[in-house]
Amino acid sequence: MPKCTFCGIVIEQGTGKMYVKKDGKLFYFCSSKCEKNTLKMKRKPIKTKWSGRYEKKGVTKEE
Repeated sequence: MPKCTFCGIVIEQGTGKMYVKKDGKLFYFCSSKCEKNTLKMKRKPIKTKWSGRYEKKGVTKEE
């Protein structure tokens, strides 16, 4: 099961949207909110606070 390109949430089968650019890159989106932020507004998920991929400066993630 793919993850959302913007927020990193696992997309359940039968939901979401797949977008293919002309150069062949694949983008998976869980909602229109993630799609618009990526394609139309050209935002970075690392700098967007509500996304699951947000990273604060100076803080490292340990898994």
